[in-house]
Amino acid sequence: MPIEFISGIVNNASTELKPIPGAGIDPDFLIRYARGLDDYEFNYTLVPYLSSYFDPFTIGATIAAVTKNIKVVIALRPNTIYPTVAAKSLATLDQLSRGRVVVHFIAGGNDAEQAREGDFLNKEERYERQEEYIKILRRAWQSTEAFDWEGKYYQFKDFSNGVQPTNGTIPVSVGGSSPDAYRIGGALADIFGLWGEPLKDTKEQIDRIYAEAKKAGRTDRPRIWVTFRPIIAETEELAWAKAHRTLDILNQNREQGLGKNPLTTAAPPQNVGSQRLLDIAKRGNVQDRALWFPTVTATNAGGASTALVGSYQTVINSILDYVDLGAELISIRGYDNLNDVIDYGRYILPGVRKALKERENGTNAA
Repeated sequence: MPIEFISGIVNNASTELKPIPGAGIDPDFLIRYARGLDDYEFNYTLVPYLSSYFDPFTIGATIAAVTKNIKVVIALRPNTIYPTVAAKSLATLDQLSRGRVVVHFIAGGNDAEQAREGDFLNKEERYERQEEYIKILRRAWQSTEAFDWEGKYYQFKDFSNGVQPTNGTIPVSVGGSSPDAYRIGGALADIFGLWGEPLKDTKEQIDRIYAEAKKAGRTDRPRIWVTFRPIIAETEELAWAKAHRTLDILNQNREQGLGKNPLTTAAPPQNVGSQRLLDIAKRGNVQDRALWFPTVTATNAGGASTALVGSYQTVINSILDYVDLGAELISIRGYDNLNDVIDYGRYILPGVRKALKERENGTNAA
Protein backbone atom coordinates (compact mmCIF):
# COMPACT_ATOMS: atom_id res chain seq x y z
CA MET A 1 0.00 0.00 0.00
CA PRO A 2 1.16 3.61 -0.53
CA ILE A 3 2.66 5.62 2.30
CA GLU A 4 -0.04 7.58 4.10
CA PHE A 5 0.03 10.62 6.38
CA ILE A 6 -1.76 11.32 9.66
CA SER A 7 -2.23 14.52 11.62
CA GLY A 8 -4.08 15.20 14.84
CA ILE A 9 -7.16 17.40 14.80
CA VAL A 10 -7.37 20.62 16.81
CA ASN A 11 -10.58 22.42 17.73
CA ASN A 12 -9.42 26.02 18.21
CA ALA A 13 -6.49 28.37 17.70
CA SER A 14 -4.80 27.47 21.00
CA THR A 15 -1.32 25.96 20.53
CA GLU A 16 1.49 24.79 22.80
CA LEU A 17 3.39 27.96 21.84
CA LYS A 18 0.44 30.34 22.30
CA PRO A 19 -2.00 28.61 24.64
CA ILE A 20 -5.48 30.03 25.14
CA PRO A 21 -6.54 28.94 28.65
CA GLY A 22 -10.01 27.44 28.77
CA ALA A 23 -10.52 27.64 25.02
CA GLY A 24 -13.64 25.86 23.78
CA ILE A 25 -14.49 24.58 20.34
CA ASP A 26 -14.25 27.19 17.62
CA PRO A 27 -16.48 25.66 14.91
CA ASP A 28 -15.10 27.88 12.15
CA PHE A 29 -11.51 27.04 13.06
CA LEU A 30 -12.25 23.32 13.34
CA ILE A 31 -13.86 23.28 9.89
CA ARG A 32 -11.02 25.30 8.36
CA TYR A 33 -8.43 23.02 9.93
CA ALA A 34 -10.16 19.81 8.86
CA ARG A 35 -10.62 21.07 5.31
CA GLY A 36 -6.97 22.13 5.27
CA LEU A 37 -5.90 18.58 6.08
CA ASP A 38 -8.19 17.31 3.34
CA ASP A 39 -6.98 19.85 0.78
CA TYR A 40 -3.32 19.09 1.49
CA GLU A 41 -4.03 15.38 1.07
CA PHE A 42 -3.44 14.09 4.56
CA ASN A 43 -4.97 10.63 4.68
CA TYR A 44 -6.08 10.49 8.34
CA THR A 45 -6.70 12.77 11.27
CA LEU A 46 -6.62 11.51 14.86
CA VAL A 47 -9.34 12.74 17.20
CA PRO A 48 -7.70 12.42 20.64
CA TYR A 49 -9.21 11.34 23.93
CA LEU A 50 -8.62 12.76 27.40
CA SER A 51 -10.86 12.54 30.43
CA SER A 52 -11.30 16.33 30.39
CA TYR A 53 -11.52 16.77 26.62
CA PHE A 54 -14.23 16.98 23.95
CA ASP A 55 -16.19 13.95 22.78
CA PRO A 56 -14.28 12.37 19.86
CA PHE A 57 -17.38 10.91 18.19
CA THR A 58 -19.03 14.32 17.89
CA ILE A 59 -15.81 15.93 16.64
CA GLY A 60 -15.31 13.03 14.24
CA ALA A 61 -18.82 13.39 12.81
CA THR A 62 -18.22 17.10 12.24
CA ILE A 63 -14.95 16.40 10.41
CA ALA A 64 -16.58 13.76 8.24
CA ALA A 65 -19.40 16.14 7.33
CA VAL A 66 -17.12 18.93 6.07
CA THR A 67 -14.45 16.87 4.27
CA LYS A 68 -14.36 14.54 1.30
CA ASN A 69 -11.44 12.15 1.64
CA ILE A 70 -9.68 12.24 4.98
CA LYS A 71 -10.29 9.30 7.31
CA VAL A 72 -11.24 9.97 10.91
CA VAL A 73 -9.33 8.07 13.60
CA ILE A 74 -11.43 7.90 16.77
CA ALA A 75 -9.33 7.45 19.91
CA LEU A 76 -11.17 5.14 22.30
CA ARG A 77 -10.52 4.03 25.87
CA PRO A 78 -12.34 0.78 26.63
CA ASN A 79 -13.44 1.98 30.07
CA THR A 80 -15.50 4.82 28.60
CA ILE A 81 -18.10 3.03 26.48
CA TYR A 82 -19.52 -0.51 26.44
CA PRO A 83 -18.24 -2.50 23.43
CA THR A 84 -21.66 -3.25 21.94
CA VAL A 85 -22.46 0.46 22.03
CA ALA A 86 -19.07 1.31 20.53
CA ALA A 87 -19.61 -1.19 17.73
CA LYS A 88 -22.82 0.59 16.70
CA SER A 89 -21.46 4.10 17.23
CA LEU A 90 -18.36 3.46 15.13
CA ALA A 91 -20.36 1.71 12.40
CA THR A 92 -22.89 4.56 12.35
CA LEU A 93 -20.12 7.12 11.87
CA ASP A 94 -18.54 4.86 9.26
CA GLN A 95 -21.76 4.76 7.25
CA LEU A 96 -22.21 8.52 7.53
CA SER A 97 -18.65 9.09 6.30
CA ARG A 98 -18.91 6.44 3.55
CA GLY A 99 -16.28 4.21 5.09
CA ARG A 100 -13.81 6.76 6.47
CA VAL A 101 -13.49 5.59 10.09
CA VAL A 102 -10.61 4.00 12.01
CA VAL A 103 -10.62 3.25 15.76
CA HIS A 104 -7.45 3.73 17.79
CA PHE A 105 -7.38 1.97 21.17
CA ILE A 106 -5.79 3.47 24.27
CA ALA A 107 -5.41 0.90 27.03
CA GLY A 108 -4.42 3.68 29.45
CA GLY A 109 -0.89 4.49 30.57
CA ASN A 110 -1.57 6.70 33.58
CA ASP A 111 -3.41 5.43 36.67
CA ALA A 112 -4.54 8.89 37.78
CA GLU A 113 -5.96 9.75 34.37
CA GLN A 114 -7.85 6.43 34.24
CA ALA A 115 -9.21 6.94 37.76
CA ARG A 116 -10.75 10.26 36.72
CA GLU A 117 -13.40 8.25 34.89
CA GLY A 118 -13.76 5.42 37.37
CA ASP A 119 -11.22 2.97 35.94
CA PHE A 120 -9.15 1.32 38.66
CA LEU A 121 -7.80 -1.71 36.81
CA ASN A 122 -4.05 -2.21 36.78
CA LYS A 123 -2.05 -2.02 33.57
CA GLU A 124 -2.12 -5.77 32.88
CA GLU A 125 -5.88 -5.88 33.38
CA ARG A 126 -6.39 -2.86 31.12
CA TYR A 127 -4.60 -4.64 28.29
CA GLU A 128 -6.61 -7.83 28.91
CA ARG A 129 -9.81 -5.78 28.72
CA GLN A 130 -8.64 -4.12 25.51
CA GLU A 131 -7.99 -7.50 23.93
CA GLU A 132 -11.47 -8.71 24.84
CA TYR A 133 -12.98 -5.44 23.62
CA ILE A 134 -11.42 -5.69 20.17
CA LYS A 135 -12.64 -9.27 19.80
CA ILE A 136 -16.19 -8.19 20.65
CA LEU A 137 -16.12 -5.35 18.11
CA ARG A 138 -14.90 -7.64 15.37
CA ARG A 139 -17.58 -10.21 16.22
CA ALA A 140 -20.29 -7.53 16.27
CA TRP A 141 -19.24 -6.19 12.86
CA GLN A 142 -19.04 -9.61 11.25
CA SER A 143 -21.93 -11.53 12.82
CA THR A 144 -25.20 -11.76 10.96
CA GLU A 145 -26.94 -13.42 13.90
CA ALA A 146 -27.32 -12.60 17.57
CA PHE A 147 -24.59 -13.87 19.90
CA ASP A 148 -23.75 -14.18 23.59
CA TRP A 149 -20.50 -13.20 25.28
CA GLU A 150 -19.15 -14.52 28.55
CA GLY A 151 -15.74 -12.98 29.16
CA LYS A 152 -13.68 -11.74 32.09
CA TYR A 153 -14.65 -8.08 31.60
CA TYR A 154 -17.84 -8.21 29.53
CA GLN A 155 -20.93 -10.40 29.60
CA PHE A 156 -24.08 -10.08 27.53
CA LYS A 157 -26.71 -12.27 25.87
CA ASP A 158 -28.45 -12.29 22.51
CA PHE A 159 -26.81 -9.13 21.14
CA SER A 160 -27.69 -8.44 17.53
CA ASN A 161 -26.03 -5.64 15.58
CA GLY A 162 -27.99 -4.18 12.70
CA VAL A 163 -25.44 -1.41 12.04
CA GLN A 164 -22.68 -2.76 9.81
CA PRO A 165 -19.56 -0.88 8.68
CA THR A 166 -19.53 0.30 5.08
CA ASN A 167 -16.76 -2.06 4.03
CA GLY A 168 -17.65 -4.94 6.33
CA THR A 169 -15.26 -3.92 9.12
CA ILE A 170 -13.43 -0.92 10.56
CA PRO A 171 -9.61 -0.82 10.83
CA VAL A 172 -8.38 -1.24 14.40
CA SER A 173 -5.28 0.60 15.58
CA VAL A 174 -3.32 -0.20 18.74
CA GLY A 175 -0.35 1.68 20.19
CA GLY A 176 2.21 1.18 22.91
CA SER A 177 5.71 0.05 23.74
CA SER A 178 5.13 -2.65 26.35
CA PRO A 179 5.17 -6.43 25.85
CA ASP A 180 1.38 -6.50 26.31
CA ALA A 181 0.95 -3.86 23.62
CA TYR A 182 3.18 -5.76 21.20
CA ARG A 183 1.30 -9.01 21.91
CA ILE A 184 -2.21 -7.63 21.50
CA GLY A 185 -1.38 -5.32 18.63
CA GLY A 186 0.62 -7.99 16.84
CA ALA A 187 -2.22 -10.47 17.17
CA LEU A 188 -5.24 -8.23 16.53
CA ALA A 189 -4.42 -4.81 15.12
CA ASP A 190 -4.63 -3.63 11.53
CA ILE A 191 -2.37 -0.69 12.46
CA PHE A 192 0.23 -0.40 15.22
CA GLY A 193 1.25 3.07 16.42
CA LEU A 194 4.74 3.94 17.65
CA TRP A 195 6.31 7.18 18.84
CA GLY A 196 9.34 8.42 16.96
CA GLU A 197 12.46 6.68 18.29
CA PRO A 198 15.88 6.28 16.65
CA LEU A 199 15.98 3.96 13.67
CA LYS A 200 17.65 1.08 15.50
CA ASP A 201 15.13 1.17 18.36
CA THR A 202 12.20 1.50 15.95
CA LYS A 203 13.43 -1.49 13.97
CA GLU A 204 13.59 -3.56 17.17
CA GLN A 205 10.00 -2.59 18.01
CA ILE A 206 8.75 -3.42 14.53
CA ASP A 207 10.47 -6.81 14.68
CA ARG A 208 8.74 -7.56 17.99
CA ILE A 209 5.33 -6.60 16.60
CA TYR A 210 5.84 -8.77 13.53
CA ALA A 211 7.02 -11.68 15.70
CA GLU A 212 3.84 -11.45 17.77
CA ALA A 213 1.75 -11.42 14.60
CA LYS A 214 3.48 -14.57 13.40
CA LYS A 215 3.09 -16.21 16.81
CA ALA A 216 -0.65 -15.49 16.64
CA GLY A 217 -0.86 -17.34 13.34
CA ARG A 218 -1.47 -14.30 11.17
CA THR A 219 -0.59 -14.42 7.50
CA ASP A 220 -0.53 -10.62 7.39
CA ARG A 221 1.04 -8.03 9.69
CA PRO A 222 -0.09 -4.73 11.22
CA ARG A 223 0.75 -1.62 9.26
CA ILE A 224 3.25 0.48 11.22
CA TRP A 225 2.42 4.07 12.20
CA VAL A 226 5.23 6.32 13.52
CA THR A 227 4.68 9.80 14.99
CA PHE A 228 6.93 12.88 14.90
CA ARG A 229 6.75 16.62 15.64
CA PRO A 230 8.68 18.12 12.70
CA ILE A 231 10.22 21.60 12.94
CA ILE A 232 11.01 22.67 9.39
CA ALA A 233 12.26 25.66 7.42
CA GLU A 234 13.80 26.42 4.06
CA THR A 235 17.38 25.96 5.30
CA GLU A 236 19.11 24.02 8.07
CA GLU A 237 20.08 27.22 9.87
CA LEU A 238 16.54 28.58 9.86
CA ALA A 239 15.10 25.26 11.00
CA TRP A 240 17.46 24.97 13.96
CA ALA A 241 16.87 28.57 14.97
CA LYS A 242 13.14 27.84 14.87
CA ALA A 243 13.65 24.66 16.93
CA HIS A 244 15.49 26.51 19.69
CA ARG A 245 12.85 29.26 19.75
CA THR A 246 10.21 26.57 20.07
CA LEU A 247 12.07 24.91 22.94
CA ASP A 248 12.51 28.21 24.77
CA ILE A 249 8.79 28.93 24.55
CA LEU A 250 7.86 25.40 25.70
CA ASN A 251 10.12 25.79 28.73
CA GLN A 252 8.79 29.27 29.52
CA ASN A 253 5.19 28.12 29.27
CA ARG A 254 5.89 25.13 31.50
CA GLU A 255 7.45 27.38 34.15
CA GLN A 256 4.41 29.66 34.00
CA GLY A 257 1.94 26.76 34.07
CA LEU A 258 0.61 27.57 30.59
CA GLY A 259 -0.42 25.10 27.92
CA LYS A 260 -0.16 22.19 30.34
CA ASN A 261 -0.78 18.73 28.91
CA PRO A 262 -2.98 16.79 31.40
CA LEU A 263 -0.75 13.75 30.85
CA THR A 264 2.45 15.66 31.67
CA THR A 265 3.54 15.60 35.28
CA ALA A 266 6.73 16.28 37.19
CA ALA A 267 6.74 12.67 38.38
CA PRO A 268 8.33 9.92 36.29
CA PRO A 269 5.77 8.76 33.69
CA GLN A 270 4.11 5.37 34.18
CA ASN A 271 3.75 4.38 30.54
CA VAL A 272 6.60 2.51 28.88
CA GLY A 273 6.58 4.68 25.76
CA SER A 274 7.41 7.84 27.70
CA GLN A 275 9.98 6.01 29.81
CA ARG A 276 11.69 4.80 26.64
CA LEU A 277 11.81 8.31 25.16
CA LEU A 278 13.33 9.79 28.31
CA ASP A 279 15.95 7.03 28.47
CA ILE A 280 16.83 7.49 24.80
CA ALA A 281 17.10 11.27 25.30
CA LYS A 282 20.05 10.65 27.62
CA ARG A 283 22.07 9.37 24.65
CA GLY A 284 22.18 12.80 23.04
CA ASN A 285 20.11 15.70 21.77
CA VAL A 286 20.29 14.77 18.09
CA GLN A 287 20.19 11.16 16.91
CA ASP A 288 20.25 9.65 13.45
CA ARG A 289 19.72 12.18 10.68
CA ALA A 290 17.60 14.78 12.46
CA LEU A 291 15.72 13.28 15.45
CA TRP A 292 15.76 15.90 18.21
CA PHE A 293 15.10 15.05 21.87
CA PRO A 294 15.09 18.30 23.92
CA THR A 295 11.33 18.59 23.26
CA VAL A 296 11.00 15.20 25.00
CA THR A 297 12.75 16.33 28.18
CA ALA A 298 10.98 19.71 28.12
CA THR A 299 7.59 17.99 28.27
CA ASN A 300 8.65 14.98 30.40
CA ALA A 301 7.67 12.86 27.38
CA GLY A 302 4.01 13.74 27.82
CA GLY A 303 2.87 12.10 24.61
CA ALA A 304 4.52 11.98 21.20
CA SER A 305 7.30 14.54 21.54
CA THR A 306 10.31 13.72 19.37
CA ALA A 307 10.99 16.33 16.70
CA LEU A 308 12.52 16.00 13.25
CA VAL A 309 14.47 19.20 12.71
CA GLY A 310 15.92 20.47 9.46
CA SER A 311 15.36 21.78 5.97
CA TYR A 312 12.46 20.41 3.97
CA GLN A 313 14.75 17.93 2.23
CA THR A 314 16.38 16.77 5.47
CA VAL A 315 13.00 16.01 7.03
CA ILE A 316 11.81 14.31 3.85
CA ASN A 317 14.91 12.11 3.90
CA SER A 318 14.41 11.37 7.61
CA ILE A 319 10.84 10.22 6.98
CA LEU A 320 12.04 8.03 4.12
CA ASP A 321 14.48 6.36 6.56
CA TYR A 322 11.47 5.16 8.56
CA VAL A 323 9.62 4.13 5.43
CA ASP A 324 12.62 1.95 4.60
CA LEU A 325 12.21 0.26 8.00
CA GLY A 326 8.62 -0.66 7.17
CA ALA A 327 6.57 2.34 8.36
CA GLU A 328 3.52 2.81 6.14
CA LEU A 329 1.78 5.59 8.06
CA ILE A 330 3.62 8.73 9.14
CA SER A 331 2.00 11.01 11.69
CA ILE A 332 3.27 14.60 11.74
CA ARG A 333 1.94 17.48 13.76
CA GLY A 334 3.68 20.65 14.78
CA TYR A 335 3.68 23.27 17.50
CA ASP A 336 2.01 26.02 15.45
CA ASN A 337 -0.87 23.83 14.39
CA LEU A 338 -2.50 25.44 11.37
CA ASN A 339 0.63 27.04 9.92
CA ASP A 340 2.56 23.79 10.33
CA VAL A 341 -0.16 21.82 8.51
CA ILE A 342 0.14 24.27 5.63
CA ASP A 343 3.95 23.96 5.57
CA TYR A 344 3.82 20.17 5.76
CA GLY A 345 1.22 20.09 3.01
CA ARG A 346 3.28 22.32 0.74
CA TYR A 347 6.74 20.90 1.30
CA ILE A 348 6.84 17.57 3.15
CA LEU A 349 3.97 15.41 1.88
CA PRO A 350 4.60 16.18 -1.80
CA GLY A 351 8.35 15.69 -1.32
CA VAL A 352 7.97 12.26 0.27
CA ARG A 353 5.46 11.15 -2.33
CA LYS A 354 7.63 12.43 -5.18
CA ALA A 355 10.68 10.58 -3.84
CA LEU A 356 8.74 7.34 -3.50
CA LYS A 357 7.32 7.74 -7.01
CA GLU A 358 10.81 8.27 -8.38
CA ARG A 359 11.97 5.12 -6.58
CA GLU A 360 9.04 3.20 -8.04
CA ASN A 361 9.75 4.45 -11.53
CA GLY A 362 13.42 3.66 -11.16
CA THR A 363 12.65 0.12 -10.02
CA ASN A 364 10.16 -0.36 -12.83
CA ALA A 365 12.63 0.98 -15.36
CA ALA A 366 15.23 -1.52 -14.18
